[in-house]
Amino acid sequence: MGIKNKYVFTAVLLCLVSLCAVLFTVICNGSSKQREKAPLIVTSFYPVYIAAANVIGDCEEVKLQNLSEPQTGCLHDFQLTTEDMKLLSNAEIFLVNGGGMESFLTDVAKQYPHLTITETAEDAGFLSENAHVFMSVPRYRSQVAAITDSLCRQFPKQEEEFRKNALAYDKKLSELQTQQEELKTAIAGKKIVSLHDAFEYVANDYGLIVSYRINLDEERQTSAGEAADLLSAILTKGAQTAFVEELYGRDLAKLAQKETGIGICYLDSLTRGDGSLDSYIDGMQENISRLKKAFGE
Repeated sequence: MGIKNKYVFTAVLLCLVSLCAVLFTVICNGSSKQREKAPLIVTSFYPVYIAAANVIGDCEEVKLQNLSEPQTGCLHDFQLTTEDMKLLSNAEIFLVNGGGMESFLTDVAKQYPHLTITETAEDAGFLSENAHVFMSVPRYRSQVAAITDSLCRQFPKQEEEFRKNALAYDKKLSELQTQQEELKTAIAGKKIVSLHDAFEYVANDYGLIVSYRINLDEERQTSAGEAADLLSAILTKGAQTAFVEELYGRDLAKLAQKETGIGICYLDSLTRGDGSLDSYIDGMQENISRLKKAFGE
C-alpha cells in the first residue's frame, strides 16, 4: 500500500470511528430521554414500595420511586418537603397504605387534584384504627392485589406483565401464610403483651390473646404509670411473651422481664429494609422463626 493510500485509509477509518461515536451518543441520549419520559409511580413508604416493586418487576415502561427513605419507618408524623412535593408533581399515580398512616394525604389531594391516589389497604380489613395491615400476611396479599389492580387500570398495556409478576409474588406470600397457619394450631389462645401497634395483626393472625397493649415509637416516652400498668397486667392477666420492636421497646421489655420473668420476642415491624424484592418475605420469615422460638415450637 502506498503512502497516499495509507492516508486515505486512515482518514476513512477516522470518519467511521467519528460516525460510530455520534450514533452511539444519539442512541444513548434517545434511551435516556425515553427513560426520563417513563410514567412515574410513587409509593408512600417501604411496605407499599416493596409490593409495587414486585408487581412491576423488570418492566422498563414505568419508573418506580418511594417518597420516604427506606429507613423512615411509619409515616404517622412524616412531614412533606419541597422535594417530596416536586416528586409528586411528576407522578401519574401515588400508591399509599391508607387507614391514617399518611397524615399528609389531604394536602396532597388538594395540591394535585389530578393525581391518582390509591389507598391500597382500604379493603384489607383494618383492626380498629390500626393501619399496620401489612403485618398480616393474608391482609398484605389483599394489599398487593389492590396495588396490582390499580397499576393495571393506570397502565393497561402492561397488565399482562404486572399480573404475571403479582401471581409469582402471591405464591411466595401464600407459602408464608401456610407456615403461619401451621404455627397457629400450636400457639393459638396463648397470652402476650404488645409493645407496638403493628403486632396487633400478628396476634390476630395467630389467634393470640393480647393481655396488654402499648404503642411505642421513636417519639414516644413511656411514663412510670404506663410501665406500672404493664407490669400489673402481666402479673394479673398472665402473658407468656412480650412482642417488642427492638428499636423502641427494648428498655421497657427488659424491665418487664426483670420484674415478671416474661419472655421477650423481638419482631420486625417490616417498615424498613434494604430494598431487595424479597425483603418482606425474608422479614416475615424471620418473624415466624422468632415466634417458634418464643413459644417453644
